Amino acid sequence: MHLIVGETDLFLSKDRNAQTQISLTATAPAVPALSHRASVPATPMETPDPKPHGSKIPSGWTLVKAPSLGTFYRAPKPGAPMFTEIGAQVAADSELCLIEVMKLFTTLRAGTHGTIREIYAKDGELVEFDQPLFLIEPDA
Repeated sequence: MHLIVGETDLFLSKDRNAQTQISLTATAPAVPALSHRASVPATPMETPDPKPHGSKIPSGWTLVKAPSLGTFYRAPKPGAPMFTEIGAQVAADSELCLIEVMKLFTTLRAGTHGTIREIYAKDGELVEFDQPLFLIEPDA
């Protein structure tokens, strides 16, 4: 297949011995020179508040954050019971939610023993990397 678009030639063949007599005369289009560079003042990036809703997290409590961006699911499938609720006791290996990225589901586990005190994301919501999702009060 030989394709010529503007000044660009493209030759594709399954035959290794195929040869083309394409002359490589394509040149890059001229880029107009910038007469001056625009000066844009740097604006500080907004960083998410590490403490959800500006509240103070008590010492020793665990804030479970999103390991990646994706869609937050509180249940394993539509209509199924939620993995956890506020006030539920969780163990380190308890499943808290699923984060879905491009049809790949990641199970997020509590990582500690305790009681779920806050759930910050809504089911089906897009969450960002490192976004707080759960607050766990450790067992006494």
